[in-house]
Amino acid sequence: MHPLLQSYLEEMPLIAILRGITFAEATDVVDVLYQAGFRIVEVPLNSPDPIRTIQHIASTFGDRMLVGAGTVLDPAEVQAVWDAGGQIIVSPNTDPDVIRASVAKNAVSLPGAATPSEVFTALKAGAHGVKAFPAEMLTPPVIKSWKSVLPTAIPVLAVGGITTASARAYWQAGVNGFGLGGSLYKAGKSIDAIAHDAAQFVSLIHSLRQH
Repeated sequence: MHPLLQSYLEEMPLIAILRGITFAEATDVVDVLYQAGFRIVEVPLNSPDPIRTIQHIASTFGDRMLVGAGTVLDPAEVQAVWDAGGQIIVSPNTDPDVIRASVAKNAVSLPGAATPSEVFTALKAGAHGVKAFPAEMLTPPVIKSWKSVLPTAIPVLAVGGITTASARAYWQAGVNGFGLGGSLYKAGKSIDAIAHDAAQFVSLIHSLRQH
């Protein structure tokens, strides 16, 4: 596993997916997430002006958080994110070219996978972990089956529709963390509401780790 990914997942195994975030609100939102305990943030590239926003977040929080991009679909985007200071590359799919481009930069590579074949294709290309996506179609028993054949050092993060209610079953099935999108942040959501929901997820992780 990439040492950066390992250390940040150990601190708090949650990735904040800030789809649709604007440059103007980025600092306030990420600061609230940081205060709640989040340490990994991704700005999907289908957000407004994402590279500028990533650069801003990375320059402000980069020594305290793992900052990068989601919805990265080609190697040119990997380069752009890296140039902006992003250190984690997350994709919805398994694209060996994107994975290899990320690894070549020593960025954390976290591609999406929905089948065992995709998972092993990702690992063969050098991925540091996999995003089980969409989690709505990958039930906890499916994840448990994955974990039975995957190298134990490879983290699996469940992403897609994860809520505080559904997370426990995935954790018990063996996931190593979660990517949180709409249940944590959406465009127009108030800072207070983001802070409240972030605290709920962090509290849940503390609870899961005690059992």
